[in-house]
Amino acid sequence: MRMVDIIEKKRDGLTLTQEEIKFWIEGVTNNTIPEYQTSALLMAIVLKGMNVEETTVLTEAMLHSGDIIDLTAIAGKKVDKHSTGGVGDKTTIILSPLVAAAGAKVAKMSGRGLGHTGGTLDKLEAIPGYNISLTSDAFIKQVNDINVAVVGQTGNLVYADKVLYSLRDVTGTVNALPLIASSIMSKKLAGGADCILLDVKYGEGAFMKTVEDARKLAETMIQIGQNLGREVNAMLTNMNQPLGNAIGNALEVREAVETLKNNGPKDLEELCLVAAGYMLFQAQFVDSPEKGYDMALETLRSGKAYEVFLSWIAAQGGDISVFEDLDTFTHATYSKEVIANKEGYLHDLKAMELGLVSMHLGAGRQTKEDTIDYKAGIMLSQEVGNKIEVGDVLATLYSDQEILESHVQDAVACFEINNDTIEKPELIAAIL
Repeated sequence: MRMVDIIEKKRDGLTLTQEEIKFWIEGVTNNTIPEYQTSALLMAIVLKGMNVEETTVLTEAMLHSGDIIDLTAIAGKKVDKHSTGGVGDKTTIILSPLVAAAGAKVAKMSGRGLGHTGGTLDKLEAIPGYNISLTSDAFIKQVNDINVAVVGQTGNLVYADKVLYSLRDVTGTVNALPLIASSIMSKKLAGGADCILLDVKYGEGAFMKTVEDARKLAETMIQIGQNLGREVNAMLTNMNQPLGNAIGNALEVREAVETLKNNGPKDLEELCLVAAGYMLFQAQFVDSPEKGYDMALETLRSGKAYEVFLSWIAAQGGDISVFEDLDTFTHATYSKEVIANKEGYLHDLKAMELGLVSMHLGAGRQTKEDTIDYKAGIMLSQEVGNKIEVGDVLATLYSDQEILESHVQDAVACFEINNDTIEKPELIAAIL
């Protein structure tokens, strides 16, 4: 079998066989296929696509290119959630204890952020002492003991995906549905969970710009999961404005804590409750997502979810005393208000641009080697649909480095204010 024949076959729009896809991924894994040939095939896939059967085979081949986590020592069904990435998305920090407090097992591996999207691990590491690296035995014991653990991905999990992603990033082949779906699903399946809830974002601040594209991606990933024997559901959620009010690591942890204490933004709370309802349904704790919602709401209102959150953070070495004074926890050296210079109604909060402003303040990375300022970020004071007057505070910028006037001006430009009224957009478009 020759790699050039596989490239030409996909270039001509033909379907690759299981043997051909496995040959390619094995060559990627053992470095016997040169990067220029892999890059050529990636571009052919972008241009000609892959059907669901091909994408399933690609996912399975990638899945077996590295470590596969064995969670059979954890009692009961293991549930996991994955978000395709967005600005202000701190749902894992809220969802995990919500679901765990109801009795389900949440054994989760999360990633770091790059560019305008924030990573769950970076947010958790804003908590002093939090350890993202547990041994397999410690990880399994913690989930058995308190129902939840969130750690970083092991170095050799889905090795082929690391190679492919590094090439996709520099060859203009990131945004292709089969490549996105196989990358996400191979990592989720390698993580060992029995049930997966996907939060597929769409809009200005997400990879998928329209709800139709998000639906196609979600349906593909659901089909892959079913083909490979896992239960998968997906939510399609709006990322045309940031989720909640906080953007930035410590700020987002604070907002998660406030939500778990029943004082968070209602849109964020509702999204987490709906997601928790589906995860509890997947884990067979209830016979409908609606009953799961009610169960999650009870763990939230009673304070049980917050208690589990504290147990989880403490179990992984985090200093939970910082939550006793959230002002000190999030206090940055510098802050500047972003002031409205026109009146009208807020039509758009440009999520991606706000994420980039937050990154330039120090809250994110432009390269993997960048150091994060955990206190840096943005607190929004307005949401889409609000009536705005000249002089109103739109947001506040925070950083431990001096905040430049250019940062303020970039932030002002993220708020689109027009004369006519507008309804606040629906957060959840569909659940599949």
